[in-house]
Amino acid sequence: MRWLGAVALVLLLATPALAAEWGQIKPAATTQPEVRKRYGAPSKETVQKIEGYDSTQWLYEGPQAPAGIVKLIVDFGILTSAGFQKDVVRTFRLEPKPEIFNRKLILDGWGPPSRIGKEGDSEFFLYEEGLLVYFGKDTREVTVMIFTPPQPLPPPTAAPPRPPQR
Repeated sequence: MRWLGAVALVLLLATPALAAEWGQIKPAATTQPEVRKRYGAPSKETVQKIEGYDSTQWLYEGPQAPAGIVKLIVDFGILTSAGFQKDVVRTFRLEPKPEIFNRKLILDGWGPPSRIGKEGDSEFFLYEEGLLVYFGKDTREVTVMIFTPPQPLPPPTAAPPRPPQR
């Protein structure tokens, strides 16, 4: 019976995390007081107008950044069906230290991406659940992770038909 419990525990721990959250921050759900309680005061706070609404950005870097992270940037203010929610996380961005996140860890934690693409020399994974992951030139190390609310993707475009070969 103990081995059954051990197997159940392993399966529970092996379940992939939801793509749209990290470090107890979930876009469109987590509030400013929750972020402050978890990470303390930001290194810098900026207020800006986005689409006519006052939104706030918190930057955590240096000693205020979470362990293993160079920068954590949290943007607050999201337009929902209930109106503009100024204290709710819209997006957040992680810039990890080298060797903190790699391709295997991303695939193990979030599963296969909805799409894979390239921007310049950088490959990226796009998750419909709300995660964009950029890899360095070596395509192994993660340079940036951007978390957003879920982003339903249009179906992939089909390649144009090839002309008949003669």
